Amino acid sequence: MKKILITGASGFIGSHLTEKLVNLGHSVRVIVPYNVENSWGWLDYLDNKVKNNLEVISGDICDQDLINKSVKDVDVVFHLAALISIPYSYISPRSYVSVNITGTLNLLEAARNYSVELIVNTSTSEVYGSSQYSPIDELHPLNAQSPYAASKIAADQLCLSYNKSFNLPVTIIRPFNTFGPRQSLRAAIPTMITQVIINEKEINLGNLISKRDFSYVDDTVMGFVSCLSNKKCIGEVINLGSGYDFSMREVLLIIEDILNKKLKVNVDQNRIRPEKSEVNHLLSNNTKAKKLLNWEPQFKGKKGFEEGIRKTIEWFSKKENISLYKSNIYNV
Repeated sequence: MKKILITGASGFIGSHLTEKLVNLGHSVRVIVPYNVENSWGWLDYLDNKVKNNLEVISGDICDQDLINKSVKDVDVVFHLAALISIPYSYISPRSYVSVNITGTLNLLEAARNYSVELIVNTSTSEVYGSSQYSPIDELHPLNAQSPYAASKIAADQLCLSYNKSFNLPVTIIRPFNTFGPRQSLRAAIPTMITQVIINEKEINLGNLISKRDFSYVDDTVMGFVSCLSNKKCIGEVINLGSGYDFSMREVLLIIEDILNKKLKVNVDQNRIRPEKSEVNHLLSNNTKAKKLLNWEPQFKGKKGFEEGIRKTIEWFSKKENISLYKSNIYNV
C-alpha cells in the first residue's frame, strides 16, 4: 500500500480517484482549496468510511511552502488540481498561468526535494486542438486553441523537462472527455442532463456539431490507478480515451431517449467558443494505455457510452444531487 497525495481531490475526477484509492487500502492525503466554510467539495458527500480515512489539508496549490510540506513522506502524487473551464480562461488567462503552471512547478520542486516514487500529472485532450489526423495518438502535434489548453501544455512540458533534467519519475495521463456523477455544469453532458430533467419544453445549448471521445469516470480513475508501481509509464505521455466519438447532438438524442423527452434546442451564442478556438473533433488512440498500463475501458462503444449516460442520469435524477446545481444559469 502507498502513501498517496492527491491535489484537486475535492473536484469531479479527484473525488472519484480519492474514493477508489481509499477503498483499495492506500493511505491518502488530499489538498482541498481553503475556504471559510471548511468545505471539502465533493469529498463531503463520500461515505464516512472514506472520509474518516483521509488526511485533509486546506490550502492553495500556488503556496509553495504548503505544497512542500504536503509532499513530505508520500510515495506517489496524483496532481489533478487545475482551473479547467475553457470559457473562463478567455476572461482570466493570468489565473490559469498561476494555478496550472506555477502550481505544477511547486509540486515538481517538492517532489524533487523528497524523492517521491511517482508523480502523475493530469493533462487534457484539449492540448491537441482540432485533430489533424484521427484517432489521435500521443505524437499528434500540440495546438493550444485556448489559454486553458496553453497552460496545460506548459504544465505537461514542465513535467517532462523535470523527468529529462532531474530524472524525476513523472507520468502524464491525458484523459479525453470524462463524464459521470459529480461533474460540474461547465461540461456538456451534465449541462444537457440537468436541463432535460428540469425543463419540459426547451433547453439552451451551444455547439452541437463538434465530436468528442467520452470516457465514463470509472474508466478514467482506473487509468490513474494503473500507474501505481508501474515503471513502464515513467517519462511517458498516455492518452485515456474510449476510442469512440459522438457529436454533441448525438449525445443529446441519447439523453432525451433515456429520459423519454424531446425538447426544443435554443442555440445560446454565449455558449459558443470563438471560431478559431473551437476544437471540432477529438478521438483517442488508446493503444499506448492498453500496452503500458494494461488498461482497457469498460464503458466502450455505443452500448458502453449509453450505460455511462444512464448511470450519470440516475445520479443527477436524485433530488438531493440535482438540487446542488443551478442549471438555469450558464456556468462559464
